[in-house]
Amino acid sequence: MTVVESRSATVAHAIVDAEGRLVSADPAIASLNRRAGGAEGQVLAVPQLATAARLARRLGIVVARKIVVADDENDIALWVRAQPEDGHVRLAASGWSETAVWAPIGDMPGVVPGDGQWRWETDTALRLTFVSLEAGALHGFDPLAMLGRPVAALFGFTAADDGAMPMLDALAKRRAFKAQPAVLKPTGRPVQLSARPRADANGDFAGLVGTVADRHDPVAPGDDETLPASFTVGLDRALRAPLARIVANADSIHAQADGPITPGYADYAADIASAGRHLLSLVDDLVDLQAIERAEFRPTIEPIDLADVARRAAGLLTVRADMAGVAIERPGIDTMAPGLGDFRRALQILVNLIGNAVRYTGSGGLVRIETSVADGHACVTVIDAGKGIAPEDQARIFDKFERIDPSEPGGNGLGLFIARRLARAMGGDLTVASVPGEGARFTLGLPAG
Repeated sequence: MTVVESRSATVAHAIVDAEGRLVSADPAIASLNRRAGGAEGQVLAVPQLATAARLARRLGIVVARKIVVADDENDIALWVRAQPEDGHVRLAASGWSETAVWAPIGDMPGVVPGDGQWRWETDTALRLTFVSLEAGALHGFDPLAMLGRPVAALFGFTAADDGAMPMLDALAKRRAFKAQPAVLKPTGRPVQLSARPRADANGDFAGLVGTVADRHDPVAPGDDETLPASFTVGLDRALRAPLARIVANADSIHAQADGPITPGYADYAADIASAGRHLLSLVDDLVDLQAIERAEFRPTIEPIDLADVARRAAGLLTVRADMAGVAIERPGIDTMAPGLGDFRRALQILVNLIGNAVRYTGSGGLVRIETSVADGHACVTVIDAGKGIAPEDQARIFDKFERIDPSEPGGNGLGLFIARRLARAMGGDLTVASVPGEGARFTLGLPAG
């Protein structure tokens, strides 16, 4: 009889405190936790068990689910029940059984994993799980620093000569691809990617296994990540309506429109609505990105009052600021900053800047908006009370898909890139001045009107 078989008929219990620490555990759970690097009195080291305990504590309800835990060379499937009790959570784990460890199901035709100078792999969410050490020697960047980051952090994808994007087509049809033009982001070197999908034990998509080879045709600056129009149009049509329904229904649940529910469930619905809005904003940004990167893109230039635009943008964010406990000091009603630009695009820029300022200013803080006219430019400056931006990061925050700290909630790395492109398309610019620990000042300047 195996160890798992001996546990399958038993129920193992454990107690987890409010900070997620393992207070006590039966031998089966204690042993599993030790093999995961944990110990009694420390934070529970088995992520799946810790997640169940955290969810039960947060919602104040019993959470029961099947989980699969990686254990040495085997995967262990079990049923866990997490019950909140007086400041702690009681776990009960039963039905222990070994499951087949994931392994790729054969090599798909058309792509040889060794075909290229070095390899890369992703998980289901297209996060990098492996980058060959040879990549560092060949190109002068740290492959280990890329692990866990989106594949787009390493590669900038471009269309082939015929306008096709082999990788997008392959992902949609779950098949191998070759000759995907790309740019290696750490160095700007043009490369060519090949990859095949890998599958889990059930035959479902489990990520990509790919190779990289040099590409000798130069890529024009700024063209390394241009999205084809067909991609954003299809994305907009496919996602906007269902996401809007998700947000509306989640808001309805949160507002308890159909009757009272447990407060934990209401908060859970609010989280769903927030995530839906984030995805909708990403769709909007991708559509804007495709529009502003067209050669024929031209914003409407007309006389506008940047002070008025700033007051309107601040008004749109009043509720968000109130919920975050942040005050917004906007220009006075008699203040004017006449300039030349596109009203709708200027409003879009300032909503982005003020929204960022609210996000990074702590509760009880103040976001200030100042305007000025000098040297032929009308300017509006958004000043936050956040943690500031290091000098070495102040240039890259305006790059596409770049974020200073990807672990922070909100944002997708497109807002500031789009905002600066729009400002420059209107004949102005968007700049930042910041000292770490002292907040940041973002200034939108347009030609004076």
